[in-house]
Amino acid sequence: MIRAAVVGLGWWGELLTELLLTSDVMQPVLGIDPSADSRARIAERGIEVSSDFQTALDRDDIDALILCSPHRFHSSQILAAASAGKHVFCEKPFGITSADAEVALDAMEAAGLQVGIGHERRFEPAVLEMQHRLKSGDLGIPLVFEGNFSQDKFLALPPDNWRLSATEAPVGPLSATGIHLVDLAISLLGAPVEVFARLSTQATTFANGDTLSVTLVFEHGRTAVINAILTTPFIGRICLIGSEGWMEIRDRSHPENSTGWDVTTVHRGSDPETRFFPPHRAVLDNLESFAKAISGGEPYPVSRQEISANVKAFEAITRSAFTGEIVSIQ
Repeated sequence: MIRAAVVGLGWWGELLTELLLTSDVMQPVLGIDPSADSRARIAERGIEVSSDFQTALDRDDIDALILCSPHRFHSSQILAAASAGKHVFCEKPFGITSADAEVALDAMEAAGLQVGIGHERRFEPAVLEMQHRLKSGDLGIPLVFEGNFSQDKFLALPPDNWRLSATEAPVGPLSATGIHLVDLAISLLGAPVEVFARLSTQATTFANGDTLSVTLVFEHGRTAVINAILTTPFIGRICLIGSEGWMEIRDRSHPENSTGWDVTTVHRGSDPETRFFPPHRAVLDNLESFAKAISGGEPYPVSRQEISANVKAFEAITRSAFTGEIVSIQ
């Protein structure tokens, strides 16, 4: 049993804690947060709590840290964890600059520690099938990835919440949902080489924008077109278009409380085939895959190279959103 400390006990940290209480491979034993109210909610579940991050580093009985803290803390907290010999599962984004992310990844690798990343959408059964169909050649040559992951959950947040801060999350729709689609595009098409992004605030007073559109360019001219909006009722859709066919996945509800997916596949010369995929706890699958990798099981399926490519894309999208320019990704 992997024993974990959850760092950051807001909305998402509390949800991960609840899921881990049902796990047979990783258990939450400590919660860290500066907010007394957040600590009190977790303490009600019989979990120890503290306001001091160092507590998690000092305890010998804690194997791993699950970071749900604001983005700007990730790199320094990962470095501290590496020095303390703790494995790290980090919520997205892994870092806000590629330079910081590489230093953190190097430190974890040098210490022989496992890294996990909060891109749970990779673990959805329909997405796993899409990846399989692509690798098998079932859809032909991949041409375009389309994605939209939009929601209005942030309308309920208080104005001073860090997720709405132009400092803490400067391109709000990207770090909220868009980065998941960037990760899926990378898992299907490889590392992007160029990006153009357009960020605007059209229907809210969010300081960090409510509407984001991104075009990513990959090798061989392949592209991904991604939309992320923070002021519309939930829509979740991804589609991979290939030379021989296409596959579309539509969420029936927000993945936080999934009610399943409708999946349509079309091949040249054949009628569309539509199937229903029932709900699945992909978030827990991701966490448990991380825990099993620590224990010597199957390798964690998101590679260091993919984590690095995602941070580079995150950094480039942010730059393009602010400058309005096409940005090359090195």
